[in-house]
Amino acid sequence: MRACSSLHSPPITLHLANRYIVKRTTLILLVRGNPITHVLLGYKKRGFGAGKYTGIGGKIEPGETVREAAVREMHEETGVVMSPCDLVDAGHVAFYFPARPNWNLITHIFLGRNWQGEPIETREIRPEWFATDRLPFGDMWDDATYWYPHVLKKQRVDATFAFAPDCETVATSLIDVQQTKRTGTP
Repeated sequence: MRACSSLHSPPITLHLANRYIVKRTTLILLVRGNPITHVLLGYKKRGFGAGKYTGIGGKIEPGETVREAAVREMHEETGVVMSPCDLVDAGHVAFYFPARPNWNLITHIFLGRNWQGEPIETREIRPEWFATDRLPFGDMWDDATYWYPHVLKKQRVDATFAFAPDCETVATSLIDVQQTKRTGTP
């Protein structure tokens, strides 16, 4: 891997205190096209979110930066190799499950346009490319409809979602969308 100027994401600026967060996770949306026309989602075959489509990611291990964790999870779940330098920060999303507080998490979102290899199915994920105008929102977490469209338009999102007692439906949300001024890709 080549060296990066910074392997850390910018500070988290959310409206709820971090003390409610049980774990920190990562999520990468591999994308194609300029403007973005396709995104890689993974159908979760087991574990948290089984039976739903989502971006590719997972837990941050002790000693890892957020970006290192993101590329490690991408490789473990799809076989794709990436450099932490190729990740574009797309924001943070906090998830609160009052009925199941141990599910609370904050997810660092990245876009990725550069990688090596083709995504393959693993024990945990079945990767699938979707046109951005045909995302399977009915088979995704309820929050996805609120923020995926913004990120796929290259907007940065800082959001907080509190789920209803069914742990499936968004009860309340707070979303801050910022138009990014990026040079280069994605």
